[in-house]
Amino acid sequence: MKSREEQINTFVDACRKVGLRVTQQRLEIQGELMKATDHPTAETLYQRLRPKLPTISLDTVYRNLAVLANHGLINKVETLASLARFEAYQIPHHHLICRTCGEIMDFRWSFIDEAALPDEIRNWGKIDHRNVVAYGICNKCLK
Repeated sequence: MKSREEQINTFVDACRKVGLRVTQQRLEIQGELMKATDHPTAETLYQRLRPKLPTISLDTVYRNLAVLANHGLINKVETLASLARFEAYQIPHHHLICRTCGEIMDFRWSFIDEAALPDEIRNWGKIDHRNVVAYGICNKCLK
């Protein structure tokens, strides 16, 4: 696992590679996502960032998340509640989402990551990311 400094340096290099300016807001957003284990919403990130960046606006957080996600620098996790949740993209993984409480849990599934694609989509183009999202009810909510 890379150190936090190495992860930030990788993020800075990736931003520059796609032509994005490296701003304090982007560095702070990335830093919060790297620490987060709860796949925060834009609003949650905004609340976490305000103590460090008192002048940041919710709009700035939304715009930066959209830009970073569109360039593949972070991962946007779509939920059934239409609330986008975000995470720093590190290692390939998939998600379990509880339909009741909305909790998101990461899991690895090498079978999916390594499986051959179906014949009918092999010639579609270049697949650069595979993601399985499984929905259900977590054990806490089942009780």
